Amino acid sequence: MTAQDPPPSSPSSSSRRLRALLPDLTPWHASRDFRRMWVAGLVTVFGTFLTFIAVPLQLKELTGSALAVGAVGVVELVPLVVFGLYGGALADALDRRKLILWTEAGLGVLSALLLLNTLLPHPMVWPLYVVAALVSALSGLQRPALQAIVPRVVAHDQLPAAIALNSMRWQVGAIAGPSLAGVLIAFAGLQWAYALDVVSYAVSAALLFGLAPSPASHAADKPSLRGILEGAQYAWSRKELLGTYVIDMAAMLFAFPTAIFPFLADDLGAPWALGLMYAAGAVGSLVVSLTSGWASRVHRHGRMVVYAALGWGAAMAVAGWLGNVWLVLLFLAVAGGCDMVSGLFRSAIWDQTIPDELRGRLAGIEMLSYSIGPQLGQVRAGGMASLTNVRASVWAGGLACVASVGLLAASLPKLMSYDQRTDEHAARMRRLKAADAVAEAA
Repeated sequence: MTAQDPPPSSPSSSSRRLRALLPDLTPWHASRDFRRMWVAGLVTVFGTFLTFIAVPLQLKELTGSALAVGAVGVVELVPLVVFGLYGGALADALDRRKLILWTEAGLGVLSALLLLNTLLPHPMVWPLYVVAALVSALSGLQRPALQAIVPRVVAHDQLPAAIALNSMRWQVGAIAGPSLAGVLIAFAGLQWAYALDVVSYAVSAALLFGLAPSPASHAADKPSLRGILEGAQYAWSRKELLGTYVIDMAAMLFAFPTAIFPFLADDLGAPWALGLMYAAGAVGSLVVSLTSGWASRVHRHGRMVVYAALGWGAAMAVAGWLGNVWLVLLFLAVAGGCDMVSGLFRSAIWDQTIPDELRGRLAGIEMLSYSIGPQLGQVRAGGMASLTNVRASVWAGGLACVASVGLLAASLPKLMSYDQRTDEHAARMRRLKAADAVAEAA
């Protein structure tokens, strides 16, 4: 070995670069509660996708009506809005662990009701709508608590890595879950899909039961309309937060064409590619998650949200313009990757700057921002496709997304200038987390 050669134990520069790209597993190693939540979420997401596929398929078998299947989204929307906001208030006023546990148990009971209905000699249609609405309501109550508890169990500087790991968990489920559901339902029947979903909730609840208590702060008020309005006023006062909401809603409103994927597949002469179209976005998101080590070294989160939303719109525009199905799938995957980048840095801004006493209520508002946009986006895509044509609906929506995001970014300078190293709200949260760590050590 010459003097210029590196010692055998020194990692090569290529291996260091590879490790820098791989997901940061620090939250997994450092936090027992984060590990429990991650595994519980992975189990639940597989079960949830089983039911996600089974319910519309059962409605199709019972009614033969596309309108009846589409109506599920309508009955889910209002409970999600109402209970999402109230769930945010509850997450600030109650022990978040208990709220997560009780809602998880309730979701398991609802899956059991779907199973019982399926086992009847003549399954009924109306329970499917009732259960869908109740699932939406309980999910609205649970999601803010699930999001608000993460900053309590993960160190402040590890939040971007935790967000990436949670997103990766969902993407794995989004790719594998529907595939498993299709095979299981085809060979074993709907009842087995619902039965496994019930089991998944039981396993998840057992894991979540071991979480440490997460009580409300001493200054927490009882859930009320006034408290919800207080959260909305805080969000309005923070223009960088407001920017994350409106940027995402604009991107989803103009460039979320999943409702017309069946027609796009036919237009491309590739009906066989429909499943790949639905999975392509999740594949792109998973690629970003698996190479997300770089995210912890980015500090201008607001700019990344904007750039990613512009990339999402541009990729959708190209996908709508192209006539080759494989290129369409490629750009749908690129769009999914951009959406993952946007979600990663939006969540980083939320989790690193919002005070704990408002975390639940703001999580409820955040949930609405990323839930309502896709619902309205599907209406926009379908309506425009009926007025023009399918591909025009996709590419024109993508261009509209780019234009709207550009205008919003120009009108939201605080979002573009946000830097987590110098932002006063992020600095305050770092100080509080450091003080908590000192108090626990003492």
